[in-house]
Amino acid sequence: MGLPAAQFLMPRFWVALALSLPVFALAMSEMVPGLRHAVDPRLSGWLQLAFTTPVFFWSGAPFVRRWWVSLRERDTNMFTLIVTGTGAAYFYSVAAVLFGDRFPATLRGAHGVPLYFEAAAVITTIVLIGQILEQRAHAHTDAAIRALMDLAPATAHRMRDGREENVPLDAVVPGDLLRVRPGEKVPVDGRVTEGGSNVDESMLTGEPVPVAKATADAVSGGTLNATGSFVMRAERVGRDTLLAQIIRLVEEAQASEAPIQRLADRVAVWFVPAVAGAAALTFGLWLWLGPEPRLIFAFVNAVAVLIIACPCALGLATPVSLVTGIGRGAQAGVLVKNAGALEQLAHATTLLVDKTGTLTEGRPRVVGVQPAGGFNEAEVLSLAAAVESASEHPLARAIIEAARTRGLPLPAAESFLAEPGTGVTARVDGRRIQVGRIIPAAPENLAFDQNPAAMLVGVTIDGRFAGTVALDDPIKATTPEAIAELHRLGLRVVMVTGDREATARAVAQKLGLDDVHAGVTPARKQELVREHRRRGECVVFAGDGINDAPALAAADIGIAMGTGTDVAMHSAGLVLVKGDLRGIVKALHLSRAVLRNIKQNLFLAFIYNGLGIPIAAGALYPVFGWLLNPMLAGVAMSLSSICVVTNALRLKNARL
Repeated sequence: MGLPAAQFLMPRFWVALALSLPVFALAMSEMVPGLRHAVDPRLSGWLQLAFTTPVFFWSGAPFVRRWWVSLRERDTNMFTLIVTGTGAAYFYSVAAVLFGDRFPATLRGAHGVPLYFEAAAVITTIVLIGQILEQRAHAHTDAAIRALMDLAPATAHRMRDGREENVPLDAVVPGDLLRVRPGEKVPVDGRVTEGGSNVDESMLTGEPVPVAKATADAVSGGTLNATGSFVMRAERVGRDTLLAQIIRLVEEAQASEAPIQRLADRVAVWFVPAVAGAAALTFGLWLWLGPEPRLIFAFVNAVAVLIIACPCALGLATPVSLVTGIGRGAQAGVLVKNAGALEQLAHATTLLVDKTGTLTEGRPRVVGVQPAGGFNEAEVLSLAAAVESASEHPLARAIIEAARTRGLPLPAAESFLAEPGTGVTARVDGRRIQVGRIIPAAPENLAFDQNPAAMLVGVTIDGRFAGTVALDDPIKATTPEAIAELHRLGLRVVMVTGDREATARAVAQKLGLDDVHAGVTPARKQELVREHRRRGECVVFAGDGINDAPALAAADIGIAMGTGTDVAMHSAGLVLVKGDLRGIVKALHLSRAVLRNIKQNLFLAFIYNGLGIPIAAGALYPVFGWLLNPMLAGVAMSLSSICVVTNALRLKNARL
């Protein structure tokens, strides 16, 4: 049985906050000399009872239900502790208001029997805050699915009997002929039957370079037609398209994620029975051996045990550290979307990382020009840039930028023609220039052996091979440092990319990665994540493309680059604002600092209460005649909360 969504808890939180403030003020007024007599103690007790009752029974109703389920199913957790403690404080205080004159004189202060309504009200309010923050993180789970669905166009241009008509996407059936205009998304999976274009498939492959499409080439729904117009025959529609398959992968991965077991819940497995046993034993011993009135002494001391063991600090231990750590991460450019992911990151053993846009910059650059005999470098680059100036291809932009950076002239190009799958041609200063893929007969020494991962573009002048332009997607300057630090932190780093083998191997060798998988599909990326998880590894996946969304969702911890797609960021638990791999290092340091802080808080949460339980039970009474006034039990409980909050605030200055 889970907790309701954040929007359901918000009204309960505001009511709890509005009613807890006056309860707290009334309770504290008894400790402030100037305010001691501002409100009659008897009236104060009735007011606190009136304000706290709706907080406990209405605002805290989801926790009470969880408490009841935990008892019924014998599965104790943090809510068992919280409701047991707040319930003890509440019902003890109710008894004190109604029957305070019957309590032993030793338990009465100058203003009557101490009340603990503020403990029940404030604890409920604090726990509501923590649950709202946690539930809001889960609200993002459907956002990735919606973003993926938005990739498919709403309509398609169907050609039938020589006429073109706009039809809803769900009306398209296999065999239909569809026209795709420049700038439009491909509606379904199929093959080109007429025309050609460059299609941006980065949403599938993660690679920035559009792919030339000609007759008989396959196209996928959701990809973007960049320039030309073509006619395609629909082959796979609806749930059979590749985009729909990716959506299903994300849905399955998100559904398979198990909630993270909180440290507090694991501790509660033994702490709740121990506290309940101690309270029951206290009640029994006082009822058997205690002085008269035995029943009152037994009840009051048993309640003192429950109050001093009340998990106020335990309820704060995890959420306060997480909230403080999330704030510190935001300052360092690490956005935490899922607090559980931050907590689990501390246990990571393997990092699977995409190449383009993650290890590399995702923007092709010219890295070299090698002219053939009879030509010079400047001439080859200048003419290539002149021809490419009429093209919007990413490689064209890189060539133009390289020419401009070197101050080379860009002569006017005429009779521009793009040939899908081959390249572009134009006339420049009366010469016919062709820029495109390397001609098989090109000399081998023009293959740039020193950079086997480079993308090679050939230039011909009037049919004569003039030279080669090599382009590369550079490794980010910060990547080597980040990889070295990740290794030092004990992580295996594995590249998983849709790029070709030569490029992937070259990048992996430069960076000293532990393994590399090239030419993988989105489904294969997700399967690789699952394979590593089946080996017992705690897997982190970092990527930035839509093709990474299934793997991000399937990993124990998904980390998206802030420079990437919305779908990747929706599917991830953490987002690196600057898209810098060093952000993963910062996130690891932050995660380990937060987990360490949580463990310290749990220790502090128990040390006061743990030491106080024997005293609250009356262990000192036979020797010294001392009983622990429940007020002192409340003070000890408050001290533990103050220590927990103070310790958590140290995370604000954590070095990342």
